[in-house]
Amino acid sequence: MNTQPTVLVSVSKTGVATLTLNRAEKSNAFDPEMITALLTALDQLKKQNNIRCLILNANGKHFSSGADLNWMKSMVLKTEADNKQDAAQLAALLDRLYRFPTPTIAVVQGAAFGGALGLICCCDITIASPQAKFCLSEAKLGLVPATIAPYVCRAIGVRQTQRYMLTTELITATMAQTSGIVHFVSDDIALQTQHIINSLLNNSPNALHTIKQLCQQCENNPIDQTLINYTSDLIAHIRCTPEAQEGIQAFFEQSQPSWSIRHDDKIH
Repeated sequence: MNTQPTVLVSVSKTGVATLTLNRAEKSNAFDPEMITALLTALDQLKKQNNIRCLILNANGKHFSSGADLNWMKSMVLKTEADNKQDAAQLAALLDRLYRFPTPTIAVVQGAAFGGALGLICCCDITIASPQAKFCLSEAKLGLVPATIAPYVCRAIGVRQTQRYMLTTELITATMAQTSGIVHFVSDDIALQTQHIINSLLNNSPNALHTIKQLCQQCENNPIDQTLINYTSDLIAHIRCTPEAQEGIQAFFEQSQPSWSIRHDDKIH
């Protein structure tokens, strides 16, 4: 019996949190235990003021093959009410990751199918190996990728999402980058991840947190007077914050603001 935790959680001295899917022997397939572990970890990390960014990665050959087949088989035999409660857990996980206050980075190797692709689309930045493969394969089983659909549509647009959901075709790393699922394809995903982390740690934590909120406001609202007022009020407020004042002063003095740090920890 495997007694290893399904999700490993760590926080570096520079505030880089890492959530590692740890069911390598099952290709990191989701089951209720893993979903609960991810939810718990996200909720705990959100409360820590020292977190500067979050990495979501996986041990083993594959990022995740999607839902655990034995879990799916068991849910077929349960009531619609049971299935609704079960689906709500995954929906809650996707929402927590999408709204996590600091920048989030998905690091992908091997397969990332079904719900795993949903998690990736909830992250702000995605790095993949050239051999990574993606797929929205639910229709092959008579299912639909319902809970992940809002995040996939937001990440790559409705038209691309429809194509991949309808055809269930295998998406290569190159296709994923062209579609917007992936931002960087690298032979050395650990090194590329560290480059991104270094960029993030050079920026104001408050600014990054606020930028995530700003982008969601711009995405979900029409460009009307309400949004225009929101953006005007936001920049006026930010200019008066301690981090902005320190950052502007440091720029003119050609010095480093206090938040600017480098991350040299090894990415696992």
